[in-house]
Amino acid sequence: MSKKYHTKKRFGQHFLHDPHIIQKIISAITPQKKDVIVEIGPGLGALSFPLLKYVSELDVIEIDRDIVQRLQAKNKQQLRIHNVDVLQFNFSTLQKSTNTNNKLRIIGNLPYNISTPVIFHLLNYREHIKDMHFMLQKEVVDRLTASPGNKNYGRLSIMVQYFCKTKYLFHVSPNAFSPPPKVDSAVLRITPWDNLPFKAKNPEFLSKLVKEAFSKRRKTLRNALKNLLSSEQIKTTGIDPNLRPEQIDIEGFVNLSNLL
Repeated sequence: MSKKYHTKKRFGQHFLHDPHIIQKIISAITPQKKDVIVEIGPGLGALSFPLLKYVSELDVIEIDRDIVQRLQAKNKQQLRIHNVDVLQFNFSTLQKSTNTNNKLRIIGNLPYNISTPVIFHLLNYREHIKDMHFMLQKEVVDRLTASPGNKNYGRLSIMVQYFCKTKYLFHVSPNAFSPPPKVDSAVLRITPWDNLPFKAKNPEFLSKLVKEAFSKRRKTLRNALKNLLSSEQIKTTGIDPNLRPEQIDIEGFVNLSNLL
């Protein structure tokens, strides 16, 4: 019998073990036999192995060599293991054909310390992705799904929702993990838009403008954006320059960025 695995703090490992939550995640994903599912950070396979009952194969991305050895020891032919850093991984290599039915479905219980960089990395491959289901720190899920006027609404909400639909699915308590994290978690669904509802002429300008606005979120737009736009320019989009950044919807920010 193999020795007990000890989680590594540097990888932010908290392994899911609650069978009720595992089944809830699978129900949310509704996996189909032909789906191309990619799991980020499979850990000891608490979600991976139950998923193999539904799909013909599963790609998993795991940086920890010790975990890779344990997964390999279980000798599941359907499990294709990529021992790489997810932030360096080219996801387009996993789409087997350009057929939209073969788009990737990404899942994962993401370490809290890299969850935002991972999501932004995946946005670069959004044309290859059908949807993403992630377990994240609840606070991050609240930000990803927030709408204007909500205290959690900010740069992360806007930049992810510009490219994707986001939906809060359910809460997960620390007891579902080993070791239990010090924070609550939640599961969300992120679905790239087929067609962007609002089109920025330059998404980099949008990112720059949103970053500038929310670095001074308590100020009015007039003051927060004074290095980029005048009050008169802001007014041309129909937006009151006396509003605060968290009161502006994504369409508003897109219209403002298109003035740059």
